[in-house]
Amino acid sequence: MLLLSAQDPAVDSSPYFFGFLGVASALIFANLGAAYGTAKSGVGICSMGVLKPELIMKSALPVVMAGILGIYGFIVAILVGQKINSATVTGPKGYSYLAAGLSCGFSSLAAGLAIGIVGDAGVRANAQQDRIYVGMVLILIFAEALGLYGLIVALILSN
Repeated sequence: MLLLSAQDPAVDSSPYFFGFLGVASALIFANLGAAYGTAKSGVGICSMGVLKPELIMKSALPVVMAGILGIYGFIVAILVGQKINSATVTGPKGYSYLAAGLSCGFSSLAAGLAIGIVGDAGVRANAQQDRIYVGMVLILIFAEALGLYGLIVALILSN
């Protein structure tokens, strides 16, 4: 039904374009943040693991937190994608879906950058000083909150 109405010349297809652009933006940018956070933290874990292999599992927290950012983008992409396919999308709704995808995607990208940098430096510092771990975890929580803020705004915008 969506394809028939979207192919009708009387139907404006730009709201669909902006809506699906929001879906793609949420998933792509959130996964970019998750990938960067995972890779950067993973490099720190590998470097630290050479000297203190017993700390590898304890130091995997930044990788887990970075992976959660990809889930945020996946949730927004699924929810917005289902709304686009289930009904006729108007101009303002298309823009709203684009804004939802961009808010989630860019917030998760920023959080992934922060998690990667803090995770890399934090796990290396933790190998030298055990008391740094709690501070690293607090910084990682605040960085993760940035992605969560984007997810909440995206859910509000997509309604």
